[in-house]
Amino acid sequence: MDSPADRDTIAPAEPKPVETTTNRKAPFPRGFLDTISTGWAERPESLPPAREQAAWAARRRARVSEAFPGDRLVIPAGSLKQRSNDTDYPFRAHSAFAHLTGWASDSEPDSVLVFEPRDDGHEAVLYFRERADRTTPEFYADASIGEFWIGPRPALAGVASDLGLATAHVDGFVATDDDRVVGVDDELTRFVSELRLAKDEYELAQMALAVEVTASGFDDIIAELPHVIEHPRGERVVEGVFHRRARADGNAVGYDTIAASGPHACYLHWTRNDGAVVPGDLILIDAGVEVDSLYTADITRTLPVSGRFSEVQRRVYEAVREAADAAFAAARPGVPFRRIHEAAMEVIAARVAEWGLLPVTAEEALDADRGGQHRRYMVHGTSHHLGIDVHDCAQARRDMYYDGLLEPGMVFTIEPGLYFQIDDLTVPEEYRGIGVRIEDDIVMTSDGPVNLSAGIPRTADEVEDWIARLAR
Repeated sequence: MDSPADRDTIAPAEPKPVETTTNRKAPFPRGFLDTISTGWAERPESLPPAREQAAWAARRRARVSEAFPGDRLVIPAGSLKQRSNDTDYPFRAHSAFAHLTGWASDSEPDSVLVFEPRDDGHEAVLYFRERADRTTPEFYADASIGEFWIGPRPALAGVASDLGLATAHVDGFVATDDDRVVGVDDELTRFVSELRLAKDEYELAQMALAVEVTASGFDDIIAELPHVIEHPRGERVVEGVFHRRARADGNAVGYDTIAASGPHACYLHWTRNDGAVVPGDLILIDAGVEVDSLYTADITRTLPVSGRFSEVQRRVYEAVREAADAAFAAARPGVPFRRIHEAAMEVIAARVAEWGLLPVTAEEALDADRGGQHRRYMVHGTSHHLGIDVHDCAQARRDMYYDGLLEPGMVFTIEPGLYFQIDDLTVPEEYRGIGVRIEDDIVMTSDGPVNLSAGIPRTADEVEDWIARLAR
């Protein structure tokens, strides 16, 4: 990075040389410095209309302001994070920042939203680094923020119009010891997390869009199955096919794609994705597209690579689907969130007991104190909130989340599974290496739950028909 001195303003008539401490950059010659600041067309000054989410973000800010009268509140967007040497990971703003500004995939690193206390509430001010004048070295010499390197950057007036927010240069932001800062102040961090428990109309529309694009990504994978099978690292081909859809029709993937074939499907967070995809095995694909607003889907489907389930695979698959359906049936407004998991577990315990895999009865396994034997085959939870984070509202209080009641506007997953490790001697050999998960994205309405991803085939028969129709 250049030193602060390198960013001093340079008059076009007397440019001063820019020094560099990296072997990758040669000093700029005098002719370049004499001419680089001239010969540029005027930038357009028209202001954009406010984007759709601006009004929704203003309502969210009003709720935050009401909850913290007289306090100065600071919500940072976050900074670029180094990947290696002088390269960074793609920037993604902090979820609370995006939620409260409406600035999403196009937000700027190191921006800060500040609630300045006033007699009648707060004034919200968005601080960020405005684009540099072309007479400064920042324009051409700073590879991390210079427009010659990364393309056009926003102006203060344009962002103010776009987001309906007062804006100021980030150099004018001064932190104080009394600031409440998201990520530092527990009460504020908790509040902005709980603010997302029930989604507004804009958020619900974005969630539906994310699911729609994700569904297309799953179609793409199935269409490419023959090529997936041919490649020695077919799991990685699956990952790449889905990523192509996520980048083409969205912002990115919402989380690292799990493409877990054969016994890899029994590893809950398998993201190495370096295995072969072999006919006769199942492949578990857990993937979600994050759209430009940063809302993400989270879908899992388990596919028979050859296009048809074996008898044992179908038995396990349909048991998982039965658990998912039971969880969906249990979800109603006013029902405790944890009831979703309990309903799924009742089915899982009953089925593995029926297959002779438990040393106790299903009822004994479900005992809160002495049971849990069935959890060997499904160690994870059945549900989590979903939204601008794949595991949304994670800083919410337990009595608002796991022990809270389901309300209209809440979006959550239902994702039971069964996983029989390849070396698990407690199950017959025919089960070993089989891993199945079915995950759908659910929105609660006043009339009950709605499965946003119901259009993606779920039953064993539907999945077989899906593969027969699309795999080429």
